[in-house]
Amino acid sequence: MGLLDGKKAAIFGVANERSIAWGIAGAMKKEGAELAFTYGGANLESRVRPLAEQVGSRIIMPCDVTNDGEVDAFFDTLKSEWGSLDILVHSVAFAKKEELKGEFLNTSREGFFLAMDVSAYSLVSLLRRAAPLMEAKGGSVITLTYLGSERVIPNYNVMGVAKAALETSVRYLASDLGPRNIRVNAVSAGPIKTLAAMGISGFREILDLVEKKAPLRRNITLEDIAGATVYLASDLSRGVTGEILYVDSGFNIMGM
Repeated sequence: MGLLDGKKAAIFGVANERSIAWGIAGAMKKEGAELAFTYGGANLESRVRPLAEQVGSRIIMPCDVTNDGEVDAFFDTLKSEWGSLDILVHSVAFAKKEELKGEFLNTSREGFFLAMDVSAYSLVSLLRRAAPLMEAKGGSVITLTYLGSERVIPNYNVMGVAKAALETSVRYLASDLGPRNIRVNAVSAGPIKTLAAMGISGFREILDLVEKKAPLRRNITLEDIAGATVYLASDLSRGVTGEILYVDSGFNIMGM
C-alpha cells in the first residue's frame, strides 16, 4: 500500500530529470499516484514527454501558465479523463536573467510583472480551475518557495519578491479553500542544482555556505524535497494547511 494509492496528481514545472518537480513526480508515482504532466512550450516537450512516459502518464500537455486558453484546455482534459483531481504540484517560477544580477533597485517594470505573473499569480490561476475538480473528495496543493522570500539573497532580487507574494498567496488560498477540504501548503527548499538555479549568479557560493553553516552540514537532495511533498500530499498531513515547510537542512534557523 502506497501513501498516495488511488490519487491523481497534476505536475507543473518539470523541465528535465534534475527538476524538483521531476523528483516529486517520481516519489509520488512510487507511492501509487497517477500523474499528469504539463510542459511550458514546444522546446520543452522533447525533454518532458519521455520522462512522463517513463512513469506511465497518459496526460502530457502544453501549458503556458500565462496563457488562459492552455490552462483551460489542460483542466478540461483532466475533467474528461479523470473526472476529479487530488493533488496539484506547482513548481513554476521565472524571471529574466538580467533581473537576477546587480541591484533590485534596477528591476524593470516588465521584468517585475513577468516574475510575479509566472511565479505567483499562476498558483491562483491554476487553483481557480483545479478547485472544482477537488471539491468532491478534498485535495492537496503544494508549491515551491525559497528563503529569499523573507531574507535578502544576493542576485535573487525580483524572484525573492515574487516568492514572498507566492507565500502570502498560499495563506489566502488556504483560507479560501479550507471549507472545501482543499489544503494549500508550500515547501521552502534549500538551494539545489537545477536548471533554473544555475542561472543565478554566485549560486555555487550559496551551496558552499549552506553546507558549512546549516545544522545538518549538508545541502539537500531531490529526495529530501520529494519526501516532504509526498507527506503534504498524503492523508498524513490532513490537518496541515497554509504552512511553509522548510526543507533546507535547518539553514533557515541560523542567525549567524
